Amino acid sequence: MTPRLPPEARAEALAPLSATGWTEVPGQDAIRKALKFRSFSEAWGFMSRAALVAEKLNHHPDWRNVYNLVVVTLTTHDCDGLSELDVKLARSMDRLAEGATVLGPDDPLVCACGG
Repeated sequence: MTPRLPPEARAEALAPLSATGWTEVPGQDAIRKALKFRSFSEAWGFMSRAALVAEKLNHHPDWRNVYNLVVVTLTTHDCDGLSELDVKLARSMDRLAEGATVLGPDDPLVCACGG
């Protein structure tokens, strides 16, 4: 079983992730990030590259995609909370999403298609 991040490691890991747009999910031991790409193709490309990393880690995101928007939530079901796997996947996704606009928790999730 994958262990949950202890408080000190959690604080150390979340500080730099917060700086890149990851936010804690209210009521859930998870982090979330919303990304807006220039097109559906760019969003899908990001998801494809991220899927390869997730598969290597054997740790799969909860995500949704609408046209050029991708919203990712990371948590580890084995430990019912955040683990080092979530931190590793978040860092990899940050590198893969270079050039995307990070939407904050108060930003409306509106895709370029007008929806």
